[in-house]
Amino acid sequence: MTTTTAARAPETTDRATTTAPVPTADTGRRRVSARVRILLWLLLVMALALASVAMTTRSYLLRDVDHRINRLLTQETGEFANFVERGGDPRTGRPFTEADRLLTVFLERQYPDADEELIGLVARAGTGPRQIRQPHDLPVALPLHKDPAARARIFGSPASSGVLDRPQGEIRWAKVTMARPGRAPNAAFVVAIHPEREQARVNSVFRTLLVISGVALLLTVGIAWAVAGRILKPVRVVRAAAAQLTEQDLTRRIPVHGHDDIAALAETFNGMLDRLERAFAAQREFVDDAGHELRTPITIVRGHLEVMGDDPAEREETVRLVTDELDRMSRIVEDLLLLAKAERPDFVSPEPVQVAELTADVYVKARTLGERDWQLDAVADLEAELDPQRITQAMVQLAQNAVQHTTPGQTIRIGSRTDGPDVELYVADSGPGVQPQDTELIFERFRRGTARRGARGSGAGLGLSIVKAIAEGHRGRVRLHGTPGGGATFVLVLHAPRAAPEGNPT
Repeated sequence: MTTTTAARAPETTDRATTTAPVPTADTGRRRVSARVRILLWLLLVMALALASVAMTTRSYLLRDVDHRINRLLTQETGEFANFVERGGDPRTGRPFTEADRLLTVFLERQYPDADEELIGLVARAGTGPRQIRQPHDLPVALPLHKDPAARARIFGSPASSGVLDRPQGEIRWAKVTMARPGRAPNAAFVVAIHPEREQARVNSVFRTLLVISGVALLLTVGIAWAVAGRILKPVRVVRAAAAQLTEQDLTRRIPVHGHDDIAALAETFNGMLDRLERAFAAQREFVDDAGHELRTPITIVRGHLEVMGDDPAEREETVRLVTDELDRMSRIVEDLLLLAKAERPDFVSPEPVQVAELTADVYVKARTLGERDWQLDAVADLEAELDPQRITQAMVQLAQNAVQHTTPGQTIRIGSRTDGPDVELYVADSGPGVQPQDTELIFERFRRGTARRGARGSGAGLGLSIVKAIAEGHRGRVRLHGTPGGGATFVLVLHAPRAAPEGNPT
């Protein structure tokens, strides 16, 4: 920036110096665990982001320096051109006639900035141009007034502005030439700016940003290490739990905290363990039950075959007994396989079913099981999502159970109804009923209760277990209560989606 007040007298000299270059660094990466990989990716992304911010800031500041220098060069040359056009010699009060005098007067009235040089150059025969300048020290390695070669290049350049690249530092310059009409320029006013200090300040800001970014990266790594460890802790627990699982110990579960994806993973893993535990328990139960229940008929068959004589009547009786025991073994195996299938998701296959029609079909099939007073009770007139084959199997089993515990002529009622969102199908008999202590016991495998309601059947005690499994396959249950007037009522309570408006039984 310049002002028009009195200044110091000009001087002339020439000198030169040199500068030196900079080092570089390199870093390495290595991958270890998932935690470290997450941190490395985070570190890479943040490093790129912070480096981009620092580089963008540096570019913006350097561009601002360039704009300021260009404005300053334009301002100084404009002021000189205006002085040439309108200025006058203070000694004579008339326009200047000599370039030396004009340059000297103009430069005496200027105050250059710290990094700015204002120089007048006048051509001399046989040597380089003579310079006119104010005494002004610049904090640069080699100012323009001490570099005659640079002054000669600028004076001889046909351009009015430019950039002079030197080993000692860059110079941004602009000039206004003066010449007599019809002759080559014999003098010039030169504005030279050394951008080194401004660029150094920008680089200092850039380095400060890099240091701050480095500190931010270190803090981020520390925080991210702790956070990643906390987030990944359930994953490590899942891995440890999976490594410790055995067929004999499936009871371990992962504690679930929060409602994020990791908590969902833990819940999913716990659900898988629940299914595995149920599957292994069903497998062990199947093996134990099969071994326990099949041992007796095998012993009976072996015993009769070992003592069988040559008498045809005895052989016929033995064959009959053996066949009967083999049939019972076959039924036990089929029932056990059915109960094993109950753990599978495809155990029931629901489809739209008319409950009234299903109830009537069960009634027709059950009437052939024995001479009883069969009655079709109330029916629910609606369509629901049920597995008709499994429901028929369960209802026929309940009807068979009722036949075993009643005598000819006693009443057995079959019906269906609705109870809120549930569909209920029931079999009610008029037999001796069930003892209170046996209400839960009779639904267990191979259990028939402590007090029999009637004559012992030929079953293995799996029928009601199958009924319970079918009800649970429909997300329901089996309910047992007494029949008014005496007897037992078994009710399948099924949570079945409805496909049509319901009709309550009458």
